[in-house]
Amino acid sequence: MKDNLAWQDILVFFIYFVVVASYGYWVYLRKKKAAVSASHDYFLAEGSLTWWAIGASLIASNISAEQFIGMSGEGFFVGVAVAAYEWIAAVALIIVAVWFIPVYLKNKIYTMPQFLNRRYNQTVSLIMAVFWLLLYVFVNLTSILYLGAVAIDALLGGGYLHVIMIVLLLMALIITLGGMKVIGFTDVIQVGVLILGGLATVYMALQIVDIRINGAASGSAIAGFKTLLQQAPDHFKLMLDKPSVTHTTIDHPQNLDVQKYVVLPGIAMYFAGQWIVNLNYWGCNQYITQRALGADLQTARTGILFAGFLKLLMPIIVMLPGIAAYVLYKNNHLPGFSGVKDGAYSAILGFLPAGLKGLAIAALTAAIVASLAGKVNSIATIWTLDVHKKYLSKSMTELQSVRVGRWVVILSMLVALLFTWTDVLGIGGEGGFTFIQKYTGFISPGVFAMFLLGMFWKRTTGTAALVGVILGFVLAIFFNNYAVDIFGKETWLYTAFTYEKMEGGVLHTITEIPFLINMGWSFFFTVLVMVLISLAGPKDNPKAFEIDKSMFKLQPRTIVLIVITLMILAALYVRFW
Repeated sequence: MKDNLAWQDILVFFIYFVVVASYGYWVYLRKKKAAVSASHDYFLAEGSLTWWAIGASLIASNISAEQFIGMSGEGFFVGVAVAAYEWIAAVALIIVAVWFIPVYLKNKIYTMPQFLNRRYNQTVSLIMAVFWLLLYVFVNLTSILYLGAVAIDALLGGGYLHVIMIVLLLMALIITLGGMKVIGFTDVIQVGVLILGGLATVYMALQIVDIRINGAASGSAIAGFKTLLQQAPDHFKLMLDKPSVTHTTIDHPQNLDVQKYVVLPGIAMYFAGQWIVNLNYWGCNQYITQRALGADLQTARTGILFAGFLKLLMPIIVMLPGIAAYVLYKNNHLPGFSGVKDGAYSAILGFLPAGLKGLAIAALTAAIVASLAGKVNSIATIWTLDVHKKYLSKSMTELQSVRVGRWVVILSMLVALLFTWTDVLGIGGEGGFTFIQKYTGFISPGVFAMFLLGMFWKRTTGTAALVGVILGFVLAIFFNNYAVDIFGKETWLYTAFTYEKMEGGVLHTITEIPFLINMGWSFFFTVLVMVLISLAGPKDNPKAFEIDKSMFKLQPRTIVLIVITLMILAALYVRFW
């Protein structure tokens, strides 16, 4: 891990950088002058992204440092059960493609705050615009930058963290200033590098397992995978069993089982939590939906379904290296690795030969840069179209809108760099994947309830939406911090677990309810209150969207793609249940 990169690694990375930068510049030059000055083209690449570019951009924007580093770390800790986030996402993308996107496109929605303004009122729209801006800058942008820089720094031998942060932001800045069209088409290359480098890393990791554990002269990836199944059978269970005890000490035989169940509470997480996480992320998130909002329905729908198909592949890339690291660590074949889960992916990359390590770093960099570019573009879109143009400069021209968007891109990057520089938000303290899920989960139940009812129930009122988004946040805080003190550890609503955990050399005693169960109950009670408030309001809602059943009609090729995706997913669940 302390070895410097060989010249082959540097060459591979340099080729990657030149290809992406050159292609992005070529795409930028091909844009017409009129399009360059149009804000909708800059922010949405209106009508110019193909289905494969939309699908690739969705994956490139989604798979970033929190997946490569954070989910690989959860693979090290929990195993294949963490793949639920990726595989349920495939189903969520089908739902979004079939039912959500038609509503957005039919009503010419370009931003999520615009949806809330047209469906409810300006108050709800402004509150959520501010929420999303704060969340994107201080949680998502900072965590992507921090985790990515930490991983690459470890591969370079340490001591370059701040330099790497700056380089990553500059690379993202070059792509972002060209607008969504440049982002979308360069993401095709980014996702190609991501998949190629990721699969190469997995292949080599399995070979290393065969060589180190079985003593093979030349490693076999198939033999390495079989070794993982033999050495870590508990890491290949999609459904974790509920521990028989709710209170464990650090030396208790079920202590780790409790910690794993708190993160992924078996089949219980499928009742609501996993669906809220994924449907809110893929269907109510400017950062994601922005890729499809400028296209026609069939192009957008096919692109989203293509992304759903690719999602089936992602756990192989981001999870298996973590399990390989676990088996090697358990057998004392990872010298210098402390066992901290977020370091698992970097530990595996340290074994890669010259050239391949450069490809792996290029894949990781591609994921980070694509996510940074997409995130800051969404920040700029929300600020420019939903805040600046509405409240600060209503007469702003198209060209001025683009200029404001570009300045917001630069400013948001500087703010993220400032807060990431010393990790003041504590991203490194609790693990990157947990950090993101925890803080986005505080608003996910209320936001998803507001969107879901707003789309498909005409009676939902603006008052109900406002109460819902606030109540969802309050309930999330309540269940995470106060429910156990008030109601106790064991109720019909939940089971709380107390366990001891060593962090930074200090032993901590933690009592908590599984996070995904908290989300489920927060969502349930939020929907209940919103329904009651709406029923007490007027029956006729002039702001309700008209739902035309023809919007949801599917073409035969679309049905085939959905069926194939669901069949593969069903086979995976049967295999690892």
